Amino acid sequence: MSINNILDIASTGMAAQRLRVQLIAANVANSETTRTKEGGPYRRKDAVFQSQDMGFSQALAGAGVRVAAIQTSQEPFLTRYEPAHPDANADGVVSYPNINPVEEMVNLTEAGRAYEANIAVVRSAKAMATSALEILRVQ
Repeated sequence: MSINNILDIASTGMAAQRLRVQLIAANVANSETTRTKEGGPYRRKDAVFQSQDMGFSQALAGAGVRVAAIQTSQEPFLTRYEPAHPDANADGVVSYPNINPVEEMVNLTEAGRAYEANIAVVRSAKAMATSALEILRVQ
């Protein structure tokens, strides 16, 4: 496996985790949004990852991870009795997104650690390449 393959694989992981962090940020920012342009409260979004591993027969061309889809949650909304709210129904109940800020923070921590793991792979590949160049220079 070449250094370029290693860097390509790590970069796909970093890009996927970056998108995941962006979705988490949007979820947290919209955790109280009761009205969207699509109608109704905001729906939580999450990235679905898929392996791009093509196997050794193609020298790992296209290996890594890709975002297969951005999934929109279909979980029921949280409801609160707030008759003065402009989005309250006839019974005074307001529907809020079913977003758990604690769960989102756990997901954010996980995405950050996965991103850092890919950075560690890049650093290791760089160290290996530097060592190989040092060996060639000595001889």
